[in-house]
Amino acid sequence: MRAVCAAHIPKTNNFLIEAVPGFRYTRPVVQDTQQSILLCWSGGKDSALALHELLQDREYRVAALLTTVTEGYERVSMHGVRRALLERQAAALELRLERVSIPPEASNQVYDDRWLEAVERFRASGVAAVAFGDIFLADVRRYREETLARLGMPALFPLWGRDTRALLERFIWAGFKAIITCVDTQVLGREFAGRQIDRQFLARLPAALDPCGENGEYHSFVYDGPLFRRRVGFRVGQAVLREERFHYVDLLPDG
Repeated sequence: MRAVCAAHIPKTNNFLIEAVPGFRYTRPVVQDTQQSILLCWSGGKDSALALHELLQDREYRVAALLTTVTEGYERVSMHGVRRALLERQAAALELRLERVSIPPEASNQVYDDRWLEAVERFRASGVAAVAFGDIFLADVRRYREETLARLGMPALFPLWGRDTRALLERFIWAGFKAIITCVDTQVLGREFAGRQIDRQFLARLPAALDPCGENGEYHSFVYDGPLFRRRVGFRVGQAVLREERFHYVDLLPDG
């Protein structure tokens, strides 16, 4: 593998991803001293960036990806991605996927109870913490910390406080591939749904929006990149507007 000059790679704190076309990340050998953790997983770009950060940290071992799926729809909550694609994504990452089924229109209490039930099973088997891909929303962080405190577990935030434009630039530069699955049409045009996250996407984002969509402006599905053993195949299906606000594109598994 040819060398990469670090001076040519934009820096974001200590976050450094090899940016060679076709590069596949080699994970460190698991050590007995590593803490076993869960990663709360949506299948989107922030989850992928958080996973990369954690895999580089020799203090942690990612035991599983934990995601919520809406019952009856069998899709990732908010992102609208089919469970079948999520399973193929986890397989391509060679990581265990743990699904938490949530009823449609579930109350916060029902959501928390089911989510904590799943986390408790892992805690009983030695998992020490749960990591999240949140970047700057303090109320969301506080909610996650307070929820996990009920089990006596800490929450980890490997991307916390990072510059979101620099993070998205890093994501693109590193060779991750993602498609926009949902946009909030109150802040972003529906024509962005189904677009690839690339330099053109970044250049056309309205200046007032957070580049990573941290406020829910858009959601994504990552289907390839340096952490993947293989590309997750899919084709773009129909588009639909829900709640007169959220514009989704359906992704259909190949084969």
